Amino acid sequence: MALKVHHLRPAPGAKSRKIRVGRGEAGRRGKTAGRGTKGSGARHNVPENFEGGQMPLHMRLPKRGFNNPFAKDYAEVNLGHVQKLLYAGKLDAKAVIDQAALQAAGVARGGKNGVRLLGKGELTTKVSFKVAGASKGAIAAVEKAGGSVEVIVARDPAALAAAKKGSAKAAKKA
Repeated sequence: MALKVHHLRPAPGAKSRKIRVGRGEAGRRGKTAGRGTKGSGARHNVPENFEGGQMPLHMRLPKRGFNNPFAKDYAEVNLGHVQKLLYAGKLDAKAVIDQAALQAAGVARGGKNGVRLLGKGELTTKVSFKVAGASKGAIAAVEKAGGSVEVIVARDPAALAAAKKGSAKAAKKA
């Protein structure tokens, strides 16, 4: 007998019914719904990390690190990876390689502020890049292979918004 889709069943014990609490005394989670009687734990707005007056764990642990709200988000691409894509034919050596081309090739993921070129790996093909940033080693390696790197200044969204606001004010005055 051949295996068919309508013969498939989940493994025994894989599916269990959801426990519906507070649905009458007949069920095992009726009346107090497994919360005991009275007190803050029985109410609906219970703090998740309350430890009964003891200093909570998240407050006992030391704070570490710093998250810079103004940090730039670059998609980092190594030259060795670019060379592999050139060999595979996913990138065209004759065209200018920019963020759109790298994203289409599946290399530059993310990178709200553009692509940053890094010098890991070896580049042997003459290629011209147009990126938001590049390391000194990457620029040297590209120029050694006969290519060029154009670093474009990616404007951050806050500066763009300020420029738009300024142009709107100038248009009102005129």
